[in-house]
Amino acid sequence: MNYSFMSFSCPEASLREALELATKFGYGGFEPRVESNHAHKIELELSKAEREEVAALSQELGVEICCLALGSTFVDPDTAGAQVDKTQRYLDLAVDLGVTRLRVFGGKIPEGVSREQGTDLLVESLQKLAPEAGAKGVSICLETHDDWCNPDDVAEVMKGVNHPAVAVNWDIMHPVRAGNSSMQAAFDTLLPWIKHVHVHDGLTTLESLTMLPMGTGELDNKEAMSLLKGVGYDGYLSGEWIKGTMDEAFFASHLGEEIKVLKRYESEL
Repeated sequence: MNYSFMSFSCPEASLREALELATKFGYGGFEPRVESNHAHKIELELSKAEREEVAALSQELGVEICCLALGSTFVDPDTAGAQVDKTQRYLDLAVDLGVTRLRVFGGKIPEGVSREQGTDLLVESLQKLAPEAGAKGVSICLETHDDWCNPDDVAEVMKGVNHPAVAVNWDIMHPVRAGNSSMQAAFDTLLPWIKHVHVHDGLTTLESLTMLPMGTGELDNKEAMSLLKGVGYDGYLSGEWIKGTMDEAFFASHLGEEIKVLKRYESEL
């Protein structure tokens, strides 16, 4: 298995510091969350020289920038066009940095927009992005998140887009927590399109997002890993751990401790 973590784990770390954390704890990848004021500073505004420096640093430290985590959403008719345009610019950034995945959201369906209309707009937006993404060797991965937690809804979008450059970022929490699905059912439904995976443990209550140490919550990460290993998944398991959803002691130690559990699970499979 390939392991990475999102910059939510170290929002105040520079890119070098984040990549050094990855090498220290044994992660092969790093996933920057953009437009969140994180200190890695991987943003659209990077100059050509700065982009070359980022790619060189990644290569120097042997840590792949495995995915750019965007906040793009596409189901609001008032903003979808601008979101497509911005995502196209991130495709250029991904190419410059040697990144092969972009994480995007569907978004919360606005009041007055039906799910059918939202699905159509999401499909249309992703279809606009797909040819360029495919030509540049980048996969646009729609996360199981917000109003797109139900795997059947995500599968409908994938079938509508019907392009190999558009895929799924399977966040294992949200289909179980908010999508009326089991781990197995989500995997079975999304399998044809899974190219990136977010892992974490926590509670499935909808009252608040609560993350817990791996193996102490209500999400079976080992089951998810077993399912992925069974089909030869060769992408990343990217830990998304967010300060504010975890107690202070857990946040302080999670990067080192969580990968130990993940690697133990892998050894037991």
